[in-house]
Amino acid sequence: MNHFLDIHKTDPADLRKIIDQASATKQARQGRPRAALDDELPLKDRMVALIFEKPSTRTRVSFDVGVRQMGGQTMVLSGKDMQLGHGETIADTARVLSRYVDMIMIRTFDETVLTEMAEYADVPVINGLTDRTHPCQIMADILTYEEHRGPIKGKKVVWCGDGNNVCASFLHAAGQFGFDLTFTGPAQLDPEEEFIGLARKAGSKVVIERDAAKAVEGADLVVADTWVSMHDSQSSKERRHNMLRPYQVNDALMAHAKPDALFMHCLPAHREEEVTSAVMDGPQSVIFDEAENRLHAQKAIMRWCLEG
Repeated sequence: MNHFLDIHKTDPADLRKIIDQASATKQARQGRPRAALDDELPLKDRMVALIFEKPSTRTRVSFDVGVRQMGGQTMVLSGKDMQLGHGETIADTARVLSRYVDMIMIRTFDETVLTEMAEYADVPVINGLTDRTHPCQIMADILTYEEHRGPIKGKKVVWCGDGNNVCASFLHAAGQFGFDLTFTGPAQLDPEEEFIGLARKAGSKVVIERDAAKAVEGADLVVADTWVSMHDSQSSKERRHNMLRPYQVNDALMAHAKPDALFMHCLPAHREEEVTSAVMDGPQSVIFDEAENRLHAQKAIMRWCLEG
């Protein structure tokens, strides 16, 4: 059985297979209605539980549509519906769900909820996001980069801002896909040393550079994410804005990157905060291709999980 829990826990050959499958599936659907079923229906007669302890737009819609396009059905459950860990244990929930559904996608806060679900489930479990990592997003990002610029191996990716869960999965991907990553942001928001070490151990060059303009020199890809989350207090938001203002992605900063560098953001974005509208809507931005590719990447991930 294949769980998709984190990029660094998945074999590089399997990751490449998923990206290639996602690309092929996307190409095969060119010109077809968005709601049309795929020619192959790997999820025919299958039920997938989509569990959301955190609110979601792209994750919920892309997984729901992906399952339906592959011939399956979804059951969407919120944290309030299930009260994960507040009554019945995660382990018992996993055992029960395994009797009803064929696959589980969970978007949660604590990483231990995900890992315990996978440990006790008898069906594949997919990480839709935790406070620590966001692997499905980065698989979509790799797909997006490669469809625009070719293989990402050996390229320079620059992360601007907060070393958060999306940044963590980019570090995992750096080691598995063979690209280098430069982080530019305040020291208080550096990515975890464990994740930096994993990428370096796998042979990737990881650089911490406080000067944003210097960091993006020669960049093939510049990535940003929101500076605040919906759970931050007002005072916390103000502190983070003050720390992160020097790392806003704008035209002046992008001018230091390669002329053909791409810009990505996993969305939702706060325009004129972490990134300007001029960059988001500019010729180097691929943010909406990136959002679409969540659908194709996740369909390939689900197919790979079932192959196990």
